[in-house]
Amino acid sequence: MIVAEISRAEIRELIVLRVGASRAPKKLRVITDMTDFFGVDYDDVALLGGEPYFIRGNEREGRFGIEEQPKFWVKRAIDLRTGELKILKLVFHERFSARVGGIVFEFMRSPRKEANILRLVRGHPNFMQGFAVEDRAGNVIRVIDHIPGRKLHEVVPELGDSHEGYFYSHFPALFEDYIGLVRAIRFLHMHMSKHGDIRRDHLIRERESGLWRWIDFDLNYVHRENFFGYDLFGLGNVLAYITGRGDVTTKELKEHNPRLFEQILEEDLNIIFGYRVMNLRKVYPYIPLALNRVLLHFSQGANAFYDTTDQLLDDLEEARSKLLNA
Repeated sequence: MIVAEISRAEIRELIVLRVGASRAPKKLRVITDMTDFFGVDYDDVALLGGEPYFIRGNEREGRFGIEEQPKFWVKRAIDLRTGELKILKLVFHERFSARVGGIVFEFMRSPRKEANILRLVRGHPNFMQGFAVEDRAGNVIRVIDHIPGRKLHEVVPELGDSHEGYFYSHFPALFEDYIGLVRAIRFLHMHMSKHGDIRRDHLIRERESGLWRWIDFDLNYVHRENFFGYDLFGLGNVLAYITGRGDVTTKELKEHNPRLFEQILEEDLNIIFGYRVMNLRKVYPYIPLALNRVLLHFSQGANAFYDTTDQLLDDLEEARSKLLNA
């Protein structure tokens, strides 16, 4: 059981210090059991491990053209001791399945998995930082450092005025960053850990340092074919996104370049998202063959998929050398 190490009077004083007397709640509500995450609301104080966190609202998530939706189990909070903004991830159980090619993956959220990874990556520059603490009910709450910055899908579309300009002026540096991010995932895999949910919106470029950081490790999956398979597919999707300066879709081609659309075959499409083009050299002929071959490993026409990040990194290094010598 958690023992409170701070009085309600001290909490009130800290709230006034952090937000001012006019914005301090008249009625102080201190929560030590976070089981009902819907019940943890604005102006509440979460007391975790004796430390007070002043709730400022829910985090939001929006991607793939979907309007941002509140994540009621993820709260923004002020660490009243330090004044720093934190992200509190409460316990939310979710299970679902997805098919990739002929492989079915079973997914579930695991707070303890994320807690273990946070310990593993402590001090690593390419991962979000934080720690886990149990509340009074034994829920594993993760306290995450807020990362001021922008996500990958917010950065890439603004680079360059055209794809060709982007590819020659901005892509090489971004590709270097991407290789470093794949090495970071290899670090997890070397310790028999998985990210579990590799997506473009789970990459943030820190504003001050310019470093890219992976976020959100709580999704786990059950595998039959390959322990790291879904992570690798996620890395392929991120690579396609940065190579294409966004998603290149069959819908977009059909509307704006119907002649090219007629040349796109089923084998050219993404193994997971069948409307996205992976054979990007058909669309942008100046993409080097070595880079395009990497992308094709994640297409419906692939004869073999990557089994390890080492295999992927070997091909990325070859593509990098061809890109530098182009």
